[in-house]
Amino acid sequence: MPDAMNAPETVLPDVQSSTDGRDIAITRVGIKGLRYPLVIAGAGGPLHSVASIDMYVALPAERKGTHMSRFIELLQEPGEPFSLATLHGLLRRMVQRLDAREGSVALRFPYFIDKAAPVSGVRSLMDYEVTLAGEVAGGRSRVRQTVVVPVTSLCPCSKEVSSYGAHNQRSHVTIEIETEQPFPIEDQVRIAEEAASSEVWAVLKRTDEKHVTERAYDNPKFVEDTVRDVAAILERDPRVLAYRVETENFESIHNHSAYARIERPRRDGRPAGHDEAPPAPAAARGR
Repeated sequence: MPDAMNAPETVLPDVQSSTDGRDIAITRVGIKGLRYPLVIAGAGGPLHSVASIDMYVALPAERKGTHMSRFIELLQEPGEPFSLATLHGLLRRMVQRLDAREGSVALRFPYFIDKAAPVSGVRSLMDYEVTLAGEVAGGRSRVRQTVVVPVTSLCPCSKEVSSYGAHNQRSHVTIEIETEQPFPIEDQVRIAEEAASSEVWAVLKRTDEKHVTERAYDNPKFVEDTVRDVAAILERDPRVLAYRVETENFESIHNHSAYARIERPRRDGRPAGHDEAPPAPAAARGR
């Protein structure tokens, strides 16, 4: 009877690495919507979350396919908690491992911040939607951090024309920044909350509800006001190389949202991106 432990290793065909004759390159190929546990670099220390992850590389016309398992293997390698800084390294390792010249990664996850209510001080966790995303091409990588922040907005026009009260609604302020310096997620959240009529909390007591309602009434904001206030702060922040800010008010008296957006390209005059080592030749790595 053959000894299975000492049997020669079976060499299986590597179909993905075979040649394709259609001469059509693929812009992006990889994995999309992978749910995966991650450790995120937080202002107070590492935080655990679950992300939805997209990882792609560009595939040359002559290559039949990519190696899908290698994307997930990259995530399983030990390393530091995820941040904008570590994303540069992930992009570099990905294109090297997949023998590619271009690639992109996006990680979307909930991020929780412990907040105290404004009057009672009762503590609760607020969740924010965060995306870390980046691309690498030509040996250079660019990364961005996006945070969606729920806030309250109160309409200045409604306050001005009404005999009493004013309509208000929950809104989302989205801030995307490109930076090469540390920029805590908490900083983006605070910028958005300070630009709104009022921030929101997961738990409020009656005294807190009174404070939040009156705070919003005393601080009315159009969507135009909010995006301009955020943009003014980002313009002054030397860490920010480029940004996009959006505000969407989920209107309480209309069957549509009010929306505003401001974008600024890189303003420092330097070439976009972070220098990375070029991919190693396939022969040096093996399959």
